[in-house]
Amino acid sequence: MNRQAQHTDQASDPAVVGFTEMQHGTAEDYALLDRYEETYKQGLADRLLDTLDRLRGSLGGYQITRLEHSLQAATRARRAGADLDWVVAALLHDIGDELAPYNHSELAASILQPYVREEVHWVVQHHGVFQSYYYAHHFEQDRNERDRFADSPWFELCKQFCAEWDQNSFDPDYPTDDLASFESDVHELLSRRQWSPEVIKAGPAQLYP
Repeated sequence: MNRQAQHTDQASDPAVVGFTEMQHGTAEDYALLDRYEETYKQGLADRLLDTLDRLRGSLGGYQITRLEHSLQAATRARRAGADLDWVVAALLHDIGDELAPYNHSELAASILQPYVREEVHWVVQHHGVFQSYYYAHHFEQDRNERDRFADSPWFELCKQFCAEWDQNSFDPDYPTDDLASFESDVHELLSRRQWSPEVIKAGPAQLYP
């Protein structure tokens, strides 16, 4: 997926700070860095889509690729009538597989946290534990490890997320929407003002109406 960068980089704006140790930076230095950071963040949606696209080559053994699994989960969420938060969460829930195979849930949740409701972040953060219900016993492990979160108001949400959109999304015959159809969703979500109380406040404990 070759996307044209939508921001100015240092190649076209060669200004750099004057310090080699942060303790010596001036207000002007940090104002410059802040401008670069704000511009760089504008490309986050495309970087996430590029990372997601690379999942087409990860984790062999399944009947579909990890990218196809992600697309299938998001397609199921979309067709169930889920809102933007849940659709993008389903799309990105396994994006950490490439770089954080032992804590991929936490990585994906951290990426989403500034842009989604509190319960959506919680579900993505814990879905790995809940998903293990479907296979842990085959490794002589406790498939009910998720029960330690039974007091969470979003326990049932996470169970439902895994049951309806995750554990069943490995079907090569399921008619799955392509990645391009989700690009506008990812861009819309990441255009939100991050950490806004109106963005991250908890919503209804349901995946869809």
